[in-house]
Amino acid sequence: MNGVFVYDLWRLLLTVTRLYEFVIIIYCVFSMLYAFGVLDTRNRFVWQVGRFLNAIVEPVLTPLRNVLPSFGNVDLSPLVILLVLQYLVEPFFAHQMMRSFFG
Repeated sequence: MNGVFVYDLWRLLLTVTRLYEFVIIIYCVFSMLYAFGVLDTRNRFVWQVGRFLNAIVEPVLTPLRNVLPSFGNVDLSPLVILLVLQYLVEPFFAHQMMRSFFG
């Protein structure tokens, strides 16, 4: 019973990580559409979506922006976070998930 619970916990963490990757991608697309004037932030729904995405993603991106060198107007922090999640965090969770399943 304990092994199944641990497996499900690692699977949940892996799913949350993948969902967070999608949130970061949506945040990047949203910010580009906002920067080019496609989205109108006077619309309450658009403003609330932007505020929600900002509240979810910015606490992770801000410390990384302080460490990364400046490349002008190009922000590479979402790319770095996505690479870390896909190549370090996800394989670790998948390994732990399989380890808890097979013993």
